[in-house]
Amino acid sequence: MESEKYSREICVDILREKSTELCASGESRYPCRSDFSEQQVSAIKAFLGPWPRALEAAGIKPERDFDRRKLNREKRMRAKRNRNKALCALKKEL
Repeated sequence: MESEKYSREICVDILREKSTELCASGESRYPCRSDFSEQQVSAIKAFLGPWPRALEAAGIKPERDFDRRKLNREKRMRAKRNRNKALCALKKEL
């Protein structure tokens, strides 16, 4: 298997096979990079991206429901409220 050409589909299959092997052996963890050869890891990361995203692409790990824009917007709004609160307190002191 080491000398074969890799593709996105093959990388997904490799991840899924390892996941089923881990489940069959009674382990309840996601496949780690150390479970694969160096060539397999580099191919998986090349086709599927960083390791957590690769696990998501293979359907092993649930996709993150993380909206960075929403979090940044909320953070800016909190900062603005805090600045306004500090300005109001400063104006009351004067």
